[in-house]
Amino acid sequence: MFSNDFMLTKRHLGLILLAGGSLGFIGILGIDILDAGREGGIGPAQQIALGLCLLSAFIGLTLLPLGDKPA
Repeated sequence: MFSNDFMLTKRHLGLILLAGGSLGFIGILGIDILDAGREGGIGPAQQIALGLCLLSAFIGLTLLPLGDKPA
């Protein structure tokens, strides 16, 4: 009934990391924009989270050209 032929490739992993990093980055900025009445802007924890989201998206971009090799 179920087949075990699916294999996670580097392209799949790259797409997952790129999408997750991009959505996380947009989400963090969106939360900051929606909570505009608050004083202080983007704090240190948000800066770290934004940096990690960018790093995740960048790693995802570097995995995309590697194609269908197993992850």
